Amino acid sequence: MRLTATLLSAVATIAIAAPAAAQQEVPGTAAEQQVPTSSTANAAVQSQSPNAGDPAISEADSTTAGDIVVTATRRASPLSDVPIAVSAVTQAQLQNSGANDIRQLNQLAPSLLVSSTGNESNASARIRGIGTVGDNPGLESSVATFIDGVYRSRTGVGLNELGEIERVEVLRGPQGTLFGRNASAGLINIVTRGPEFEFGGLAEATYGNYDNYRFQGGLTGPLIGDVVAFRVDGVYNKRDGFLRNITQNNNEARVNDRDRYLVRGQLLFKTDDISLRLIGDYSRRDESCCGATYYSKFETFDPTPGTNTTAANGATVNTDGAIAYADSNRILGVLNRLGAVRPTTDQRANPFDRRVAISPGRTYQNITKDYGGSGQLDWDLGGANLTAITAYREFKSGNAADTDYGNVDFSYRDTDSFRQFKTFTQELRLQGSLFDGKLDWLVGGFYSHEKLRLVDSTRFGPQYGAFAACRLVATLNPNPALQNAAATGCLSGAGRAILSGQVPGTPAAFGALTPAIIAGLDRLSGTVTNGVRTGGVNDVGDTRSNYRQTSENYAFFTHNIINVTDQLSVTLGLRYTHENKKFTAALNNNNSVCPAQQAALSPLLASAAVPAAVKPFIGAIVTLTCTGNSTTALNALNLRDSFNDGEFTGTAVVAFKPTDRLMTYASFAKGYKAGGYNLDRSNLGTATRGNVFSSPTNADAPGLRFDAEKVDAYEIGAKYNISGKFNINVAAFRQEFKDFQLNTFNGSVFVVQNIQGCDNNLNGADIDNVQFNGTCVGDANRKGVISQGVEVEATVSPIRDVTFTAGYTYADTY
Repeated sequence: MRLTATLLSAVATIAIAAPAAAQQEVPGTAAEQQVPTSSTANAAVQSQSPNAGDPAISEADSTTAGDIVVTATRRASPLSDVPIAVSAVTQAQLQNSGANDIRQLNQLAPSLLVSSTGNESNASARIRGIGTVGDNPGLESSVATFIDGVYRSRTGVGLNELGEIERVEVLRGPQGTLFGRNASAGLINIVTRGPEFEFGGLAEATYGNYDNYRFQGGLTGPLIGDVVAFRVDGVYNKRDGFLRNITQNNNEARVNDRDRYLVRGQLLFKTDDISLRLIGDYSRRDESCCGATYYSKFETFDPTPGTNTTAANGATVNTDGAIAYADSNRILGVLNRLGAVRPTTDQRANPFDRRVAISPGRTYQNITKDYGGSGQLDWDLGGANLTAITAYREFKSGNAADTDYGNVDFSYRDTDSFRQFKTFTQELRLQGSLFDGKLDWLVGGFYSHEKLRLVDSTRFGPQYGAFAACRLVATLNPNPALQNAAATGCLSGAGRAILSGQVPGTPAAFGALTPAIIAGLDRLSGTVTNGVRTGGVNDVGDTRSNYRQTSENYAFFTHNIINVTDQLSVTLGLRYTHENKKFTAALNNNNSVCPAQQAALSPLLASAAVPAAVKPFIGAIVTLTCTGNSTTALNALNLRDSFNDGEFTGTAVVAFKPTDRLMTYASFAKGYKAGGYNLDRSNLGTATRGNVFSSPTNADAPGLRFDAEKVDAYEIGAKYNISGKFNINVAAFRQEFKDFQLNTFNGSVFVVQNIQGCDNNLNGADIDNVQFNGTCVGDANRKGVISQGVEVEATVSPIRDVTFTAGYTYADTY
């Protein structure tokens, strides 16, 4: 069980920035819909920005706790009147906090956590403790990201400089009846600042430690009277890495640096009934990310036991206080004998020293390119408003990494590895009102076509064979005298003699099987002759293996607010989503030792004549030789698979507003996130045999699937607002996930598995998406992951120009 308590501490914001200047509305947008009457709401609507056809978030006074107008429900409404859990961040708040990319939103929305793993493109966003982690690009994000109305395929795709931002909304819980793409945990909606019909500009320069400098500029104004306006934005950000590489013979002196830029251009065409916003952007990152500091656990012992005394209660007392440290596991000892460098002078490896050791010749340096264009049309049809958003985007990121995170070179991803997305999306929405405002209706449709390509060159380093063989020898006997990392099989002369029974009075360790087992160790490590190692599992593995996943998605959705009385409203939303995914893979691997080990040793595992106590060691030799299904035997495969999936989801909300200042609500929502494929060979195999003991076939391709993630979410909340002085929002939630897509590290790669992934149809047959058949047993149908807790957000403005903002989230996720 994981308990997470996130506190956005009470921050006194001395708001020097003036309120946003009033701007013209875009005809035919939601800005013209009626907003509940109040001086705050009216002032907000009057200062709308012609951005993306949606009203901007504004405040009656950006220096007070005035109610913010949001468009989270695709209607312009004061935040205190919106019966969902949403954090709204204004332009003034962003400016005062210094936030300029998605990760920095953490400090403004306490339920949101954005972080990166092995690569910046693997960034994950979590809301209420739920999110998507790992480096499998076939796994979609549980938290969807929209920038200017356009869905970004993965969270990491949107993790870049954003330029000047108009507003940000963080919607918590399942989403699907308001935005084109559905999400199971939440949604981040970012709208950048759009063109204006008055000339204006922005120039900003900042400097910080680690030689960090950032330049941002923007220019806007009219091109053709009050019909066409433009905007151009640019950002450049460069910073030294936080981590220092201490390995010699490696040119990468700093890791986790920044070197990125963004250029974005916009045009806005506006008539009385129609507005069209065109956006084109290009961004590039050339950064070294993401290294990790070395943290070693040690056992402590007393190096001077003779000075100890015995206390009255019988306990041993270390009189002189001397403490020494020893490696807490045998793998650390193996690494030490292979020349591991601990990147700190403290033998306990203090991670706060910010030092790393990278294998010579390896790198975390990667280039990421992200570009695309979109057009948003907003058309006032008289009785309804039509919105159409068309977009095409491409994203390509290198995946090079020193995946062993140390100077002992036993695992790396080569520089020709990359991932690439090509995505087309189309969204249509039509909305209006009927029956004198009693029914506020919205219907929409969404289509997306995404091509994902992963080129992978994950390889064993030149020291892997010795490392793996030494691990096995240390398992037999931890005595270092028996090991020699520079020798064949990692066996010293004495070790080989003892193991093979050549020492008088010492029988062979495995009896008649000893020669076969020693030969397996030798094949794994490679043969050493006159100090030169040949063969073995050394510098072999994937060389540009190609994985492709094509996703086609369409959906229809509706979201309707029924105003039963002036105080009571009911919201009903429904969505149908259809997914089609196709998978192909062309594998290219030069690990020829794996099939040799399988041929020599796998039959022993099936033999009744082999003692059961010996089989685990034999299996370990094969496993370490073929880790991740690294073998030439799969090169002839032509992996192909596809599946279709469809799901109804929806939401129901009851909101009651007994006074103008207080609103309460209760909601239920069903969420869905599509399944997909593990874009990696490691999960190929059968249910009854380990993947590495026999070569999979094309029939095993469905074993790479993982199922869709589903959630039932319950929430109650209250919002209280005293305009201009104080507001507080409180919510209690419980989210029950079925088939949660858990991304776990299996020792070589991240593999997606469904938690509680079994499902039965009415006659008891197995209908889950993977190939391993069988009915569900025991409690396999229960919910797999639960997220529950409470959230509190509050803003107080005791005097003008001073605002205190506080937020707290308690999430119990298990």
